[in-house]
Amino acid sequence: MPRLREVPRAEVTDPQILFFYDRLFAPDRDPAVDHGTATGSPGDWWTVFAQSPDVFRHAVRGFALYRGADLDPVLRELGQCRAGWARGSQFVFSQHCKQMRALGMPEEKIESIPHWQTAECYSPLERAVLAYTDCLVLDGGRVPDAVFGVLREHLPDKEILQLTYITCMYDMHATMSRALRLEFDDRPEPVVEVAAPEGYGDRDISSDLTGEG
Repeated sequence: MPRLREVPRAEVTDPQILFFYDRLFAPDRDPAVDHGTATGSPGDWWTVFAQSPDVFRHAVRGFALYRGADLDPVLRELGQCRAGWARGSQFVFSQHCKQMRALGMPEEKIESIPHWQTAECYSPLERAVLAYTDCLVLDGGRVPDAVFGVLREHLPDKEILQLTYITCMYDMHATMSRALRLEFDDRPEPVVEVAAPEGYGDRDISSDLTGEG
């Protein structure tokens, strides 16, 4: 379950939230109880964000912004999908794999997102977009001139700004999805201690590695 309460249909008074409840689920369904969207996701992003109509509307405006950008949607989706992978959000990564497929991107390119550095299927511009995404998400905006230079060879300033904004926006969505355990990010923490065998007790494992003790 998400870490925040889902807002049931009966409590929603905001017209835009009701519009999306109807559009994505159906007018006769309560998405806080009867989960499931056409893409196979639970849909709890919508019901949790409904906690704050102001936040909900701001987020939805962001979706409209990126769909109306001048930037090539294939480049946009490369950034969004890689941002999901780099941030460790199964939800953002999975949803934008689907979107790239809808745009007609070859399966080889979609499957190579996790290891783009060694894949030969991308154009120089696509590789620069993927490298730039890693700089934004993993390096906090520290971008080598060589990476930025390739972007400038192919894209006008306006589209570079759009790429930067949209990619950072989806880094935020990926982070929030993990923090609140929304959608496909509702899963246990994978990095946990693996218990020692019974009877091992409080023995110092360094002695096993050094042969001492």
